[in-house]
Amino acid sequence: MTDALRCYRCGQSLAALSLPLSRRDECPQCGCELQVCRMCEYYDPRLPNACAEDDALEVKDKTRANFCDYFKPSGNAYAPAELDAESAARASFGALFGDDSAAEAGASGGSRDEAALADDAARRAEKLFKQ
Repeated sequence: MTDALRCYRCGQSLAALSLPLSRRDECPQCGCELQVCRMCEYYDPRLPNACAEDDALEVKDKTRANFCDYFKPSGNAYAPAELDAESAARASFGALFGDDSAAEAGASGGSRDEAALADDAARRAEKLFKQ
């Protein structure tokens, strides 16, 4: 089953990792934590707590490692279509509200570093107050 597991974020094979996944396991390619709700078979964003297990405690951040006793890694967690849709939604949101940095980050499929975002914010603030 391990050879079928892929990182939910980048799709990297997790065949080198042993099951059960540890809370500290990270993706060898992108470094994201793996014992997270988004990587679990019970994860279902259509449900109120995004979890199909009724007895599981609510976890607020679905992309951070947690101590859920019901965690069971899913071989279907990697969904590039969903990630593309999320990037497109972020780009549309940024374009709608005039946030060029969010639109550029969404269009490129990644996020810009904090220094560049701070520079953009400072430049927009200067422009706003010079008017």
